Amino acid sequence: MQFWKKLTPEQIHQQVFEALGKNVDYKERLPLGLPASHLDEKVFTPQGAMLREAPFLSTLVQNPNHIGCHTLGDSESFFAGTQEIERELIALCAVDILNGAQAGDFDGYVASGGTEANIQAMWIYRNYFMRERGAQQAEIAILCSEDAHYSMHKAANLLGVKGYAVEISPEDRSIRSGGIRKAVEQAQAAGAKYFIVVCNMMTTMFGSVDHPEPYIKVLEAAGLPFKLHVDGAYGGFFFPFSKIEHTLDFSNPKVTSITLDAHKMVQAPYGTGLFLIRKGWMKYTYTEEAKYVQGLDATLSGSRSGANAISVWMILMTYGPHGWFEKIHILKYRTEWLCQQLTGRGVKYYRHPGSNIVTIHKSGISSDTAAQFGLVPDSHIDPTWYKVVVMDHVTVDALSQLVEAL
Repeated sequence: MQFWKKLTPEQIHQQVFEALGKNVDYKERLPLGLPASHLDEKVFTPQGAMLREAPFLSTLVQNPNHIGCHTLGDSESFFAGTQEIERELIALCAVDILNGAQAGDFDGYVASGGTEANIQAMWIYRNYFMRERGAQQAEIAILCSEDAHYSMHKAANLLGVKGYAVEISPEDRSIRSGGIRKAVEQAQAAGAKYFIVVCNMMTTMFGSVDHPEPYIKVLEAAGLPFKLHVDGAYGGFFFPFSKIEHTLDFSNPKVTSITLDAHKMVQAPYGTGLFLIRKGWMKYTYTEEAKYVQGLDATLSGSRSGANAISVWMILMTYGPHGWFEKIHILKYRTEWLCQQLTGRGVKYYRHPGSNIVTIHKSGISSDTAAQFGLVPDSHIDPTWYKVVVMDHVTVDALSQLVEAL
């Protein structure tokens, strides 16, 4: 591990407050040109003693704006301290979790969530194809599985390109080369010549995992240009620790960008995703008109709270890599226990072996029981599957109550 290490609470406290000390202090220094300040003291009354022992709350109150992408070089100097922690977080995720070679090979930022990060990737690739390959919008297509997150469809709508869903096998939720060829042919018939491929590192509903090789094989055989993005919004902080062989990280040269989402498995505040991409690609979303922003802006969200980046860094540094590995394997054990109980009772379910999501078929559970235990359906109109997500609060005791109800 190059960047990820376990820190004591005292070390975390010291590093965060040192970073805040490098940020602008609206009381000691009076920046007259910033449309920003700390949180309104008439509403959020400062509690000095409490804040001195609370790095995250102190960051919230000081309210740093992390506008821009800080791995690119020049950024707003008023918030240089906490931006440095965000850069360290990006390096940790790209190198230590997703097997990148070195931090200098990657750009990225803490986004508002997985949806934004996915759209950011597709925005970059759309602009690349149009700028470098002379593509028209109608010639660009998004290719993903039927189980992919709805943000792919949002992106297609926002970016003015078409999206095509690849059929999945209902038995194991996997994609097949035949389904990919069918979707590609459909897209070509509509004029598509360039493809943005999205592979899933655990889908939100089923926890299913896509292998990129079938996409690569079909598109390269057809001589079709493509860029490959991995949606790890759900699985990015879980699947890499499951010890399942895969090619969905930066060790695969075909993978250009990856989305992570910290407000799921990491339990960071909502509105906390991460976008990671190889060097040389963020330039395709530079907004040249943002000349008043130091370093310009290449992100979709623009202004964003630096406190979210601090929260993710604090959580990961509290656990350290070994502590995080242990946490994930406890959740895997609980998931496997549930699967054993369902198998023993003949209940139909789906679970990828590297996932902590178990999706139970409607034939094995009533809608009333699903509602009683807060299971989420694949459709609120006509459900076929209900999912159990094994999180920290979902203990074996809680799961045993579900099993007994079945």
